[in-house]
Amino acid sequence: MPEHTNHHSHTPVDTGPEAKSCCHPHTTPATPVPEPKAGEAVVYTCPMHPQIRQEGPGSCPICGMALEPEVITLENTANPELADMTRRLWISAILSVPVAVLAMGAHLGLPSLVPDHLSVWIQLLLATPVALWGGWPFLVRGWQSLTTRHLNMFTLIALGVLVAWAYSAVAVIVPDAFPHMAGMTPAVYFEAAAVITTLVLVGQVLELKARAQTGDAIRALLKLAPATAHRLRDGEEETIPLEQVQVGDTLRIRPGEKVPTDGEVVDGASHVDESMLTGEAMPVSKQPGDKVTGATVNQSGSLTMKATRVGNDTLLAQIVARVGQAQRSRAPIQRVADTVSGWFVPAVVLCAVLTFAGWMLWGPEPRLGHALMNAIAVLIIACPCALGLATPMSIMAGTGRAAREGILVRDAAVLEAFESVDTLVFDKTGTLTEGRPRLIAVRTVGTIDEDRVLAMAAAVEALSEHPIADAIVREAKAKGLPTHAVSDFKVLNGKGVTGTADGTAIALGNAALLGETPELTALAQPYRDQGQTVVSLTLDGAPAGIIVVADPVKTTTPAALKALTAEGLNVIMLTGDNTATAQAVAVSLGLTDVRADVLPDQKANVIEDLIRQGRKVAMAGDGVNDAPALAAATVGIAMGNGTDIAMESAGITLIRGDLGGIVKARALSRVVMRNIKQNLVFAFAYNTIGVPVAAGLLYPAFGLLLSPVIASAAMSLSSVSVIANALRIRAAKL
Repeated sequence: MPEHTNHHSHTPVDTGPEAKSCCHPHTTPATPVPEPKAGEAVVYTCPMHPQIRQEGPGSCPICGMALEPEVITLENTANPELADMTRRLWISAILSVPVAVLAMGAHLGLPSLVPDHLSVWIQLLLATPVALWGGWPFLVRGWQSLTTRHLNMFTLIALGVLVAWAYSAVAVIVPDAFPHMAGMTPAVYFEAAAVITTLVLVGQVLELKARAQTGDAIRALLKLAPATAHRLRDGEEETIPLEQVQVGDTLRIRPGEKVPTDGEVVDGASHVDESMLTGEAMPVSKQPGDKVTGATVNQSGSLTMKATRVGNDTLLAQIVARVGQAQRSRAPIQRVADTVSGWFVPAVVLCAVLTFAGWMLWGPEPRLGHALMNAIAVLIIACPCALGLATPMSIMAGTGRAAREGILVRDAAVLEAFESVDTLVFDKTGTLTEGRPRLIAVRTVGTIDEDRVLAMAAAVEALSEHPIADAIVREAKAKGLPTHAVSDFKVLNGKGVTGTADGTAIALGNAALLGETPELTALAQPYRDQGQTVVSLTLDGAPAGIIVVADPVKTTTPAALKALTAEGLNVIMLTGDNTATAQAVAVSLGLTDVRADVLPDQKANVIEDLIRQGRKVAMAGDGVNDAPALAAATVGIAMGNGTDIAMESAGITLIRGDLGGIVKARALSRVVMRNIKQNLVFAFAYNTIGVPVAAGLLYPAFGLLLSPVIASAAMSLSSVSVIANALRIRAAKL
């Protein structure tokens, strides 16, 4: 968590969202897309064009791809599009096999079972339902692409199948339409229409199955939540569905059960397994007043809790919403594929027309047959489905993998930008350190009693939400010191607090508030040299003493910083602490670039200055005062144990609040971008090589032609290859 220097210059520490909620009541967490309720229509969207949204399944009017649910739930695991395509595939395959045998049997050395003139009628009978029923979804999408002027892969598929089937049907039914075939059994290409349709269906089924796997990460998260909760009302306990729990309800959690929703313990003591959030196997002790998170697991004791967040406001719901949003986003590199696709289909159609004309003018006999088949081969093999899938599939697989690692990515652009980052700026308190300050010493001037200094400091800090204030108040309560009513309380942002108690004017803060006095400086310097935080106290304007607070460095911080600096990144520590304290912490972590005495409103200025210098900057923080800097950075990184406003401002959220997550996120960004580039290169190379071969470029020299059936198989395999390559991200080593 980033330091929360709302009134102390010494980089105070954040204790979590609960410690800061009072200081930003106007801010709310990112609102997830509401999960559809029973009976409500499910909104479907296109993975390639997320702006397309409609109620119920269908196809995208831009690219023709099957739409998928915008919000993944455990109830909508059934895929009607996959079921329909699978049914069409099996029936089409059964009908296509005899068509292929009848058409190709002689070429394969098989005996002729029926006369040629009867064979073509059987092929017509069997191939027609394949082309017109089995391929109906492709024909509809192809027609939509023409009416909407968004030419896509289904434009080419529909043209290829229809041309092959229609020409063959006319040749059989009205043979006189082709005078050169008079008295002959017409040359037909029903096997091309049928087998192409079947192979495209194979590709669609494989693609839909693979795309469904990208939602596994979200479904795994959804399965973490319990289905019911035990609500206490009027002394009676009742078991209710989780969706009926409301804010303020009192709930009982028995040993071994999952915590139903986010809330606060009001009675009981236990240990809770929070590994689903933190990755730490060691259960966390919970007492009255402690926060609990939905879907974590209660261990041995019984707990009673008060629900503070339910439904879409819980942390688990926000994680699910963030993952879904990221999977539907588009990386800037997708613009390359979009630009190419915009011109690609018209260019392919033109190429097919030129291929047909060239074979009709200069090709060998039968010219019409050669011209027709080569033109169809060009249309089919140039299908840009692999190009369209190259980026979305990698993004969906990458963001799903990130969620499994406890890393929430806001959108695809963040993953792309993070790869280019060369400078990492870390807030100190709560990010590099634990953000849980502990009071370790009270020192006084002259004969002033230490308990009086602590009691007066606790009096004014009791009205503050600051983590250091919490440490001071806790220590005063532990010692049983008397409380004092405070009037004229003021918070001076980045400086300290003031107030009056028992007629005594109290000022607690840093040098910007109190100035430097020899007495206080002498007391503070030894602690500052050790990297500890010091606040000073004056009573009626006279130096009274100092309070020393220590914030331990996270155990995972040194290793994470070492790994990041080993990659050649510039690492900067940003803090509101004074220079001496900041340098002491920096030395212990091996950091050389430290920006100290930075007030909350100056953090964004530091980030903007670095960007003006030409750097690509990632900023990691957790507090309300870090939000502007996170938003200004090339990539903002929020600690998951920080405030809602910080997480809303960031592009990446580390659920576990562990800097090791940054190392993994950066590795993942490289893996995803490399995967996208591999897919794009593969798709471009496939079409660059395939189209000329299909057009017959190799025929004059080698006598080689590419059958439309082979072209269709290659087209389907290209899409499956891109998907398979993207799914490798799920098992990539980070």
